[in-house]
Amino acid sequence: MTNKYYKEDAWWVSLYNEKPEVQDASVPKQPVEVHDATLRDGEQTPGVVFSVDDKLRIAEKLIETGVTRIEAGMPAVSKPDYDAIKAISSTFKEANVYAFVRAMRSDIDMACECGVKGVVIEVPIGYPKLKYQFGWTWENVLEKSMDCINHARSLGLKAVYFPYDTTRARESDLENLVSGIMQHSPPDAIGIVDTMGCALPRTIEFLVKKMKKLTNGLSVEVHTHNDFGLAVATELAGIAAGADVVHACVNGLGERTGNAALEELIMAMNILLGMDTPYKLDKLGELCDLVEKISGVPVAPNKPFSGTRNYTRESGIGVNLVVDQPLAMFATDPRYFGKTGEIVLGKKSGKASVQYYLDKLGITATDEQVTEVLERVKALGVEKKRLVTAEEFQGIIEECI
Repeated sequence: MTNKYYKEDAWWVSLYNEKPEVQDASVPKQPVEVHDATLRDGEQTPGVVFSVDDKLRIAEKLIETGVTRIEAGMPAVSKPDYDAIKAISSTFKEANVYAFVRAMRSDIDMACECGVKGVVIEVPIGYPKLKYQFGWTWENVLEKSMDCINHARSLGLKAVYFPYDTTRARESDLENLVSGIMQHSPPDAIGIVDTMGCALPRTIEFLVKKMKKLTNGLSVEVHTHNDFGLAVATELAGIAAGADVVHACVNGLGERTGNAALEELIMAMNILLGMDTPYKLDKLGELCDLVEKISGVPVAPNKPFSGTRNYTRESGIGVNLVVDQPLAMFATDPRYFGKTGEIVLGKKSGKASVQYYLDKLGITATDEQVTEVLERVKALGVEKKRLVTAEEFQGIIEECI
């Protein structure tokens, strides 16, 4: 196994990832940048509100993690949003700060006043949006788009054209819109937006290749949501197909089921795809913790990487390896991310789990006593329908030993 898929005390993933057939289909040849949308799309999580100071703190931690392309917000939403974008742009000169705008000159002018380096210009193209929400045709969208893209570029801003609900657009509408944009107002990049999180990974792969062809190789960005639990998978498929930028939010924040989780995406890029990225994996935990605290949205205990119990083992089989040789039990070593493997007691425990806790407490017991303690632990776990607490375990020990 090459070092790409095995790193001592860090990770050990499938060696089949390096098979030529897999590499050819999944590993990108182009560099890929992560675009963080936590401060805009992440704040659209119902009930989440970030203050100017909150956004500055998150932006600082993103930059420490190596994520320097930051979508700081939508200036037209409110004065605090405007102020936050301006503060982030002036404070972090090394970052590529973007603002999210509608296809309106006034929005773009506000973004320019904030000192951003680029704008993400949103327009609808999904057929349900055009038919039921706006009453527009693709011609209306093209008309509203051309002047705004050209205006943004005339102000020296990078223009990312963001035809949202791309994955529900009629193919002819999408082709006509993109062809018209490329003829009259070519942007710096164009987005494929799975607004409703309803596309298969192969669909995103198809659309990335299609967009590259329609735009003669323009930079393509992929933005996905997680309605079917595929947000990270679809972005990895986009990367494999040639996408240059992928969008994400820390902890998978975002509307409804959220966006692609930034930490999961970066981990997969580095470890599963073996990409050489500038992102600091050992800083991701701090970033996730900060966003969880500021947003007030608790991370699921079993969530990949940032969950509190993703390195926890109740089953007794191989339980000693959780601490001694964690890569025998997990694909990634918890110590690499500042965590420790955890052994817990409950219905599914075995003798090894009981012996582990007895050793920690410095208690010697016969095999018969260990068996009796285990039976009591299992019975209590069944009765309470949960794990056994340290206090309860101590009580069992006092009765049995």
